[in-house]
Amino acid sequence: MSYSTPSGENVHKAGAFDIRTFIAMLIGIYGVVLVVMGLFFTSDEELAKADDLNINLWAGLGMVVLAALFQAWAIWKPVVVPEHERAEHDARARRDDDPTTP
Repeated sequence: MSYSTPSGENVHKAGAFDIRTFIAMLIGIYGVVLVVMGLFFTSDEELAKADDLNINLWAGLGMVVLAALFQAWAIWKPVVVPEHERAEHDARARRDDDPTTP
């Protein structure tokens, strides 16, 4: 998404390519797996080993909360790329793809 800053410069948000989005996605997936394991697949024997603490459940909930915080951070403070840098990058990529350019 492109928009203008108060100084009039066009900028572009990193969006889905922000590293915080990837981190949130990975931690969130692992967290959901742990929550499911903690809720449905934890035996009494495993709970006894962990002093009656459902470690999978609590670790999974913590990971889901952390993933939500990472995604909220990525939404509230997006990485912005000035439009002139994006244009320079696009021109460099076109030049690299053109075999006739020395």
